[in-house]
Amino acid sequence: MRFDLITLFPGVVAEFGRLGVTGDACRRGKLDLRAIDLRDHAGPSRRPDDAPYGGGAGMLLQAEPVASALRSANAHPGRPVVALTPQGRRFDQAAAEALAERGGAVIICGRYEGMDERAHETLVDIEFSLGDFILSGAELPALCIVDCCARLIPGVLGAEDALKSESFVDETLEFPQYTRPSEWLGQSVPAVLMSGNHAQIARWRRQQALGRTFLRRPDLLDEISLSADDRALLRAFLETES
Repeated sequence: MRFDLITLFPGVVAEFGRLGVTGDACRRGKLDLRAIDLRDHAGPSRRPDDAPYGGGAGMLLQAEPVASALRSANAHPGRPVVALTPQGRRFDQAAAEALAERGGAVIICGRYEGMDERAHETLVDIEFSLGDFILSGAELPALCIVDCCARLIPGVLGAEDALKSESFVDETLEFPQYTRPSEWLGQSVPAVLMSGNHAQIARWRRQQALGRTFLRRPDLLDEISLSADDRALLRAFLETES
């Protein structure tokens, strides 16, 4: 899997490529993470931005430096060009899986007030947003996307089963988890988790995932079809909460 990030801060990308799961994937040759310095494509001035026509605060990235950086990425036809923008569709686990299937992406990390609209219209395949908030630039959300996709590479995670039970994988939030000690500040670990009965543990975890999703993100349940057993588990959960 390969990601090229077009950025004004290539050092941020390089440092991220040495850390955690992403760094391990890079060292093992499962992930190719590259930074393309946008300043290298802005001519002698090394200034890829200019004031917007019509006036207004802030600066815009020019279209041609972005286009030149994309050409240098030598993007494979299967890898889409992604821009991070508030007007993009929400990035989610399904989007991560789609990018992983396509072998990664080239991500344009905007700064300032964004970039020339002609670059969006001509160069970009997909626009994503991580949420309704404002950042100084797109490097952080771009690296979030890289990390999310890197976890999907076979063999990257030490415990492959962990991926299957994480939040959003099946459109539910993850069940609560506990570790030693069994008691802390007067709070005990649920007895079922120490019972050794794996069938009961799996059932309890499913019930907790459904209940937590209903209480905290009920919109997610609209995306899935609950079985009769799921509905019974959820009813029992809600009865204990009332």
